[in-house]
Amino acid sequence: MKKLVVVLGAFVLVCFSSFGQEEKDHGVVTGNVSMLFQSYQEDTLIGAVVPPAKTGFNAFANLIYTQGNFSAGIRYESYLNSVLGFPGRFKGTGIGYRFARYEDRERGVDVTVGNFYEQFGNGVLLRSYEARDLGLDNALDGMRLILTPIDALRMKIIYGRQRLDFDDGLINGDGIVRGFNADLSLNDLSDKFANSKLRITPEFSFVSRFQQGSNIVKDTLILELPENVAGWDVGSQFQLGTWRGGVNYTKKINDPSADNGYIYKDGEALMYYLSGNVKKVSFLFQRSTTDNMSFRSDRDLLLFDAPINNIPAITKPHTYNLAATLYPYATVINGESSMRGELYYSLPRGSKLGGKYGTKFSLVYAAAYSLDTTHLAGVEGIVNGYERNSWGFGDTLNVQDISFEFERKISKNLKFKGMYMNLLFNTLATPVTTDFKGIVDADIFVLETQIKTKKRQSLRTEFQVLTTDQDKGDWATVIAEYTWSPHWFVGLIDQYNYGNPEESKRIHYVYGSAGYINGPHRLSIGYGKRREGIFCVGGVCRAVPASNGFEVSFTSSF
Repeated sequence: MKKLVVVLGAFVLVCFSSFGQEEKDHGVVTGNVSMLFQSYQEDTLIGAVVPPAKTGFNAFANLIYTQGNFSAGIRYESYLNSVLGFPGRFKGTGIGYRFARYEDRERGVDVTVGNFYEQFGNGVLLRSYEARDLGLDNALDGMRLILTPIDALRMKIIYGRQRLDFDDGLINGDGIVRGFNADLSLNDLSDKFANSKLRITPEFSFVSRFQQGSNIVKDTLILELPENVAGWDVGSQFQLGTWRGGVNYTKKINDPSADNGYIYKDGEALMYYLSGNVKKVSFLFQRSTTDNMSFRSDRDLLLFDAPINNIPAITKPHTYNLAATLYPYATVINGESSMRGELYYSLPRGSKLGGKYGTKFSLVYAAAYSLDTTHLAGVEGIVNGYERNSWGFGDTLNVQDISFEFERKISKNLKFKGMYMNLLFNTLATPVTTDFKGIVDADIFVLETQIKTKKRQSLRTEFQVLTTDQDKGDWATVIAEYTWSPHWFVGLIDQYNYGNPEESKRIHYVYGSAGYINGPHRLSIGYGKRREGIFCVGGVCRAVPASNGFEVSFTSSF
């Protein structure tokens, strides 16, 4: 409590220290508030249980003070007790994030002390970020220095520990993360290339982790765990008109951990992409192979505790309920080989096929396979596990997602979207269900409509169907949302497992909500059933238990 008073007192002192100055020199305080309350009631039909406290409460508030080149902020958090599905060990109230920053752009100096988020390149070597919906926060706590000695060069140096836990305040992990990153703009190095249409930006990153070592016993071997583990990344981005592309190669030295079964094999990753347009067709091609690239500040942790890096999922981030929540794909962090292609085409307005307002189409294909590997035998197998034969695809399919979407506006008051998706999903690669082990072959159909019923009023509906012969069988979802702009809204969702092989589990998961919006302030109240499942953001997932009860949320910014 004493530390909390000291931090809050220092922050208030900084905020109000400028009151005696001219008005133009006064600082500005900004921030935001979020509260989530959940009540629970027992529902044996869907497997919903009631925690001892019978309720869950998550809340946070950010306060940021800015004056000239200086800024400082704190985030106050409460978990009383944490909402089910979030890390249950998060408890109490206190400060979970605090920082002070000085940025002098004219002289190219930017210094941060305390907590900060950072990403090097594409994030495969280092990405410190927050995904609050997942309960993931691996903020670094230490120092960051950003230097821009010339316009063409920007360098970053980071040093700190990662956030791991919360118990009446921030708790950091034991490992120390150290890193360096440099971005160079070749066009800005010389006036000769300043106006070139081709822009090239190479980059280099280096990250290391220190964690006190120990020995482990594997079969008859006693193996020493390395205290220092380092990785580096080299790549380049380019742009030529509407064409963009990039390539990155990442290497990490031996890093035995709980993720890989404590093997000493080096990690590698190769990623590249190309996007652009040809006449009226826009496209994206993306290719990725990652091999043993899990990287944590604590080698003994699993799931989303203390990850140093992030390997995004190759599949499209769907927004429709059945496509996004039943079989969400999470990256196989120990290794996968994947690709993704996207095509976009628009029929022009006023054409015979495009109609008065035009029509948009998109086609997306994504697939991820296991690595092309050979498992090693004997002592070599115990120490290194396997060797990769190529950068190509292995024999096992992890996921394949093919989706086609179209969007058309019929009149000023009516527009609709449609989607068809075929999904092959290997539940052994991403275990989102315990009822089925193997590949789920599912077809998903979606029709979304939006109708303006009156001035500043609209009705949006979604009709979704998922058909499959595997796992829990067929599903249907109906969503209706009515909005009275700019303040009121009501919504209803019914997710129905009508094709479940067990008739007793053919359940309607009905959830209703209503809310009020006034500028940056939003209040929502809901009640109903939520099914058990997996919730994912960017290829990172958490398990969400079944629940039945009230939910109240409030968000505000200022």
